[in-house]
Amino acid sequence: MKILFSSRTTLFSVPGGDTVQLTKTAEYLKKLGVTVDISTELEPNLDGYDLVHLFNLMRPQEVYLQALNAKRQGKAIALSTIYGLYTEYEHKVRAGLPGLVARNVSPWQVERLKVAARIVMNRELNKGSLYTVFFGYRNLCSHIAKMCNVFLPNSLSEMLRVQEDFPVAKDKPFVVVPNAVDIGVFDQKKVVVGDEVRKFEGSVLSAARIEGRKCQLELVRAMKDLPYQLVLIGKPAPNHLSYFEAIKKEAGDRVHFVGQVPHEELAQYYKAAKVHALISWMETPGLSSLEAGAMGCNLVITEKGDTRDYFGDDAFYCEPDSIDSIRKAVDQAYNAPANPALRQRICEQYNWEKTAEKTFEGYQIALA
Repeated sequence: MKILFSSRTTLFSVPGGDTVQLTKTAEYLKKLGVTVDISTELEPNLDGYDLVHLFNLMRPQEVYLQALNAKRQGKAIALSTIYGLYTEYEHKVRAGLPGLVARNVSPWQVERLKVAARIVMNRELNKGSLYTVFFGYRNLCSHIAKMCNVFLPNSLSEMLRVQEDFPVAKDKPFVVVPNAVDIGVFDQKKVVVGDEVRKFEGSVLSAARIEGRKCQLELVRAMKDLPYQLVLIGKPAPNHLSYFEAIKKEAGDRVHFVGQVPHEELAQYYKAAKVHALISWMETPGLSSLEAGAMGCNLVITEKGDTRDYFGDDAFYCEPDSIDSIRKAVDQAYNAPANPALRQRICEQYNWEKTAEKTFEGYQIALA
């Protein structure tokens, strides 16, 4: 079987959780004997491929053209949806003109305007961007759903969200493919914390792209009265530089900015930390939470998105817009003993071998 992974044009220049999901899935599919190539082209030549695997329904400006290209060349399509609108964040938190607009138009119009803004601010101009602006965000997502042969959501709750927003998806098969941890890399027993990271032992860690919906500013504010070190790993999203500056302005001596860290090196930071906090308005479920849990961290997360599907009652939940709630959850997590049951469940149920197996199952359905 020969598969082409097609994803957003900024997959490697602006890496995120989908970057890790895509590259690791490819790596472990190859161990099953599947040939996988990765492309960020919008209309690649598909000669020789059995199926095209698309990623991230949140970016229809690229996925639509890639799906259309696959259909035009007679190829089956699998889609890792990675889908969840940030409507609550847009309504409750987004400041300035973007927030004003978000509170007065539909979520679909908000997403449409974001695509238009990226054309101007990030020079993300292509045929797909123009299609989204002129034909509408929801319209393109619905067309993508109609073209897909199988959906590969990260959880059942994510698939239900897709079906609710795009009813055409209700008639299509799906396979829940869990997001996962590389247990060979994130092995608590084998990882050795280096000298540069040892200074962060016993810290609260947050590994995520720095942007408003990840709530690093609220985390910094919540921890001002707590005696723990806070380590922030990640680089700011291109359109959130002012947000990053606001975080740095409020950060005290106990807040440390590490920047982007190679994925394999994250294991040292997780092992050094006592708590990992991902205070997001939407996660499906949050790859860094899974990795941190596998390394023995207690987890502080929110219920926004699909976190309950993965972590159940084995995490400390808080409200992303409540400083008191975040502070309480961080303090409780820090003073609680480590949870070996959580670590064991993550390692057994959420590993890339299982992800690859479920993905392959989806391919068989699509090709049938």
